[in-house]
Amino acid sequence: MSTLITNIAELLTQDAEHRVLRDAAVVIEGERISWIGAAADAPAADEAVDTGGRALLPGWVDSHTHLIFAGDRTAEFEARMAGESYSAGGIAVTTGATRSTSDYELTRLAMGRVAEAVSQGTTYLETKTGYGLDVENEARSARIASTVVDEVTYLGAHLVPAGMDSEAYTDLVCGPMLSAVRPYVRWADVFCERGAFNEDQSRCVLQACKDAGLGLRVHGNQLGEGPGVQLAVEFGAASVDHVNYLSAADIDALAASWSGWDGASGGGGRAGGSRGTVATCLPACDLSTRQPLAPGRELLDAGVQLALASNCNPGTSYTSSMAFCVTTAVLQMRLSVHEAVRAATYGGALALGREAGNDVDGERAVGSIAVGHRADLHLLNAPSATHLAYRPGIPLTHAVWRAGVAQRVR
Repeated sequence: MSTLITNIAELLTQDAEHRVLRDAAVVIEGERISWIGAAADAPAADEAVDTGGRALLPGWVDSHTHLIFAGDRTAEFEARMAGESYSAGGIAVTTGATRSTSDYELTRLAMGRVAEAVSQGTTYLETKTGYGLDVENEARSARIASTVVDEVTYLGAHLVPAGMDSEAYTDLVCGPMLSAVRPYVRWADVFCERGAFNEDQSRCVLQACKDAGLGLRVHGNQLGEGPGVQLAVEFGAASVDHVNYLSAADIDALAASWSGWDGASGGGGRAGGSRGTVATCLPACDLSTRQPLAPGRELLDAGVQLALASNCNPGTSYTSSMAFCVTTAVLQMRLSVHEAVRAATYGGALALGREAGNDVDGERAVGSIAVGHRADLHLLNAPSATHLAYRPGIPLTHAVWRAGVAQRVR
């Protein structure tokens, strides 16, 4: 079954050439994109969708979420809005609620959050464990997550549970807990921050997870300058997330990690050279915690690859709206619209190692629109992507295709 999407006013490919096509068309065959070009040259297809002069983007790639949870933290939010500062300890509230909730209910809640995200244009999702914090519940969270999202990250090193010795818990994270979650996860993460895991503990977690064959990510530099960024670069982590407080040395280290990388991957194949560590900015979280916004402009100008993600979680960023993150990045982080859209699509794919892939290797790329890539598409109810920032707060998602399948839009 093939579908022609035509009469596209603006098509942002986010491919290697950063093309913006006018009066364009796209053909989907099955789950893949099979043709892109001028609408006047479009081939025939089994069915046609006339966009009516709307803009088409890749689907959002949300590379940082925490969707496997139960409970409510509105009281914490109200206290923070009244002037209390954010600390990592609130995670414990969610841990208690999550542990006491059934598998069925946790799955139902997570599926609802995924559906909400997809209805707003998100077509590829990562989520983490981290609200179980014992062997049984971390494994349960990983198993449930593997049934509802595209990428699962092990975050047993989210917080040391009350009453446990931090060194003993770190040993648990690096040993029995890691073994229990390993069948369900591709990535591992550590919250390297005051009130969570220190440098030595974070190093132990990263090394154990690397030895287990997992890709690495780091929560770093959220509440102040610290070792998170440097550890992420040292271990070759795919991303370091939050990055609110960066020294000049941190920015230099992130930029240097990309110095040998050739991002021009041609028709969707592997880019040349060694890839670096993506800096993932979480602007919705920054607003909620009243932290300084991550220095996205400075990171881009230094040559660092940037991602935007929602950080959807119950304590500090209870939103799945990637459009909100894009709008904030434009209005308050000084990114251009096209830079912000790229960070929320291709950047997220790069942070998850899914920016490349084609018909030859069988692993379809996401986050960009190119022949052979997965047909993840987001049609705006606007003639250009500029409207995402020009009309802040207005729901602009008109249609969504995920792996070639039209999705329900609320």
